[in-house]
Amino acid sequence: MAENPRRWWALIVLAAAQFMVIMDTSIIGVALPDMQRDLGFTANSLQWVFNAYVVAFGGLLLLGGRLSDLFGARRVFVTGWVILIAGSVIAAAAGNAWTEILGRGVQGVGGALIAPAAMTLLMMLFGGNPRELGKAMALYGAAAPAGGTAGVFLGGVITEYLSWPWVFIIYIPIGVATLLATGLLPAVQGKRGSVDVVGAVSATAGIALAVYGIVSENWLAGLGGVALLALFLIVQRSVREPLMPLSIWRTPGLASSNLAMALLGAAWIPMWYFLNLYLQQVLGYGAFPSGAALLPMTVAIMIFMIGITAKLLGRFGAKPLIVIGLLVLAAGVFGLSFAGEGGSFAVNVLPASLIAAVGMSLAYIPAMMSAMSGARPEEAGLASGIVNTTYNVGSALGLAVMTAIATSEQRLVDGFQGAFVGAAVVAVVGAVLAVALMRKPAAANAPAADERAKV
Repeated sequence: MAENPRRWWALIVLAAAQFMVIMDTSIIGVALPDMQRDLGFTANSLQWVFNAYVVAFGGLLLLGGRLSDLFGARRVFVTGWVILIAGSVIAAAAGNAWTEILGRGVQGVGGALIAPAAMTLLMMLFGGNPRELGKAMALYGAAAPAGGTAGVFLGGVITEYLSWPWVFIIYIPIGVATLLATGLLPAVQGKRGSVDVVGAVSATAGIALAVYGIVSENWLAGLGGVALLALFLIVQRSVREPLMPLSIWRTPGLASSNLAMALLGAAWIPMWYFLNLYLQQVLGYGAFPSGAALLPMTVAIMIFMIGITAKLLGRFGAKPLIVIGLLVLAAGVFGLSFAGEGGSFAVNVLPASLIAAVGMSLAYIPAMMSAMSGARPEEAGLASGIVNTTYNVGSALGLAVMTAIATSEQRLVDGFQGAFVGAAVVAVVGAVLAVALMRKPAAANAPAADERAKV
């Protein structure tokens, strides 16, 4: 197939989409206290500003990939942006907590369509040239930490000098500009097949109910979530074209790597969430100083992920980096648990947050690559979708558990400290399980992972 002469311009559109999808998870962090005050969120319900997006995004990623195959990646990419813009309008105009949660959920649906469609389009543009594909993947991958960094900074600037609705309004002109640029993307024909609607609904609803059950201590809801997830597994065994063929779990290293990824999310996201609240609600930082305080951590992640972790992965393999990364993350998060009412940024926040950022950077890419390294070429996309889903589900469940811990304390700062300790314990458990369960020789993983990533 002839090379698309506009492929590098098209890559800019795809990288911008990746940038925005990731920024959508970080830009709201600094705005959370203002949203809590204006919309009447309780300490328990505030987490749904984050979790509504993550549950919808993570729960529907596999469906987004399937729809991209069936209806064409560019069409699904465009549809995802239309939905994301609609969700942004709802979230920006929200006058109460439930409308805000609805808007965030709609944004998550849009993101779940955009992300897999963008990856499919990237492979179509560069898959025929391994050398160019490596460059394109590096640029596309760099958009994720860049989006996280920009989200933290922009969230502070926008909330401080405008107001929190603008963290959603910003997506509207960017989304419209992206839609106008989709003519640069290749038109991809879909293929015949069916959509596993029951599987998609049962998985997403099951995750949402499980999270709600933990937060509200409603064990009936929690059991309902477990039942729906069990239904999802049953459906995957019985339908002709499942979202997630269960046979993929026979892939060496997939289960253990996904477990590590889930626990990584369950430790990292609660730390990020409660650190935002600690800076503003305990140290008294405004929105802009709070965003600036988180910037060193996010810059460190970007530097490590792009410049250091990939080299270490090639030299040492995935397993050692996952174990060390989780332990370093645990040390950093545990360090934050000593931040009290009289704490300071320089002593209690900056060193511990940078240590946590290094741990996250060491573990994330190796866990992702390890999960994909054993998959057959035709299953690489599915394996990637599963591990992204696992990370998001782990994030949502971890935040639900740590919120329950935090709200069980009478004093606000005690609750934050308890959440940090809980997140550190999760990271340590992840490291122990990685040592015990990851059997594949680590040194062999990195080259295989690189080859699978190029498929």
